[in-house]
Amino acid sequence: MHNNLKLDIDRTDHGVVVAISGEIDIFSGPDFKTQMYEIFECGQKNVVFDCIKLEYIDSFGLGVFVSLLKKSKQQNLSMKLENVRNNIMKLFVITGLDKIIDIERGDV
Repeated sequence: MHNNLKLDIDRTDHGVVVAISGEIDIFSGPDFKTQMYEIFECGQKNVVFDCIKLEYIDSFGLGVFVSLLKKSKQQNLSMKLENVRNNIMKLFVITGLDKIIDIERGDV
């Protein structure tokens, strides 16, 4: 895992919560995507990304979330982003991804 990204993965009876800290970019994105695909393929029904500590995301990172959304639909999973900071939420809004990805804005 790239130094600028840390994942804390918590498996519960209801699904998986992935707390993201740091940055999802061209450097960390490929590893992040691979790890998430592995989780999606484990048969979990719900995947929640807690983004309260996600500080930065670039276009590559946005693309990763689009890929994860497609994968979640193929696997019949629900996927949600929670506690998304305002600066990151703006990117989802500008790109229109807020219309296709279930996103809950945070207070930050």
